[in-house]
Amino acid sequence: MTLHINASIERWLVEGHFTIARGAKKFVDLLVVTVSDGTHVGQGEGTAIYYHGETAEECARQIAQVTDIIAVHTIPMARALLQSALPPGAARNALDCALWDLEAKQTGQRLWELVGMKSPPVPLETAFTISLGTPDAMHADARDAAANGYSLLKLKLNGDADRDRVAAVRAGAPKARIIVDANESWGDVDIVAEAEILKTLGVAMIEQPLPAGRDAALANLSVPLPIFADESCHVAADVPRLAGLYQGVNIKLDKAGGLTEALALYKAAESAKMDVMVGCMLSTSLAIQAAFLVAQRASWVDLDGPALLQKDRPGGFRFANGCLSPA
Repeated sequence: MTLHINASIERWLVEGHFTIARGAKKFVDLLVVTVSDGTHVGQGEGTAIYYHGETAEECARQIAQVTDIIAVHTIPMARALLQSALPPGAARNALDCALWDLEAKQTGQRLWELVGMKSPPVPLETAFTISLGTPDAMHADARDAAANGYSLLKLKLNGDADRDRVAAVRAGAPKARIIVDANESWGDVDIVAEAEILKTLGVAMIEQPLPAGRDAALANLSVPLPIFADESCHVAADVPRLAGLYQGVNIKLDKAGGLTEALALYKAAESAKMDVMVGCMLSTSLAIQAAFLVAQRASWVDLDGPALLQKDRPGGFRFANGCLSPA
């Protein structure tokens, strides 16, 4: 049996605006990979890690480079070979997830059964992202998100007047739980002092305050809020050097390079007694299918990628009352 592998690029428009410390996006180009055995078709989706220089076009070229190697093997062997054939990133994620999807269809199983879960996945509360903006703009966005049923908000910050932004969001959504994502922008910020103020505003967690590679600066800091690694943590092998510096890790399948590595990363974090958050890039529900399974036991879930687009794929996840659930 020879597998037929195809990679294409789709452009999806963002609803309103999506702005973080590194810039703004009006659209996202998604890599979609299909793998067929002639009877069944598996699909996967990846979003290029742009801060690592990835592009959707480069990811598609990566898929083309490994097609001949992967296509002649059984799916379990193809998936195993893929882990070394491509580096962690969106290309490997899309192909890895497509192989998982195809194997589930070949064997007549649901994906959750194939990965070894004992019971079907349940709806999860997800954070909703409030883009970086002026305090007034973020206040309005928080108010709208709360009105739409979201009770967990994730704020994008940039190290400049962040307290004003958080205070504005708190005023706009008085009952919401808040987590903040600095996207590596707090290199010149007194993290302890900042966290103390943010805690009084009801912030529950801080994500990636320092640039990746400067993690050691967190050693011996008495920070009153848990800190999670995002850009600093991609794969399971990253966990040993982060344990003791961070209280948790954010697992994203695009960073990890697929469901295979994401599951390994979860186990590594669990063994290191680190907490887990499962996040995503801008994406459609196709990319959330596998992440949703990893997120079933996570403490924090941030899988709002499809909710940030103007539209989603037909039959995608439902977002209602702050939760996401399969269609």
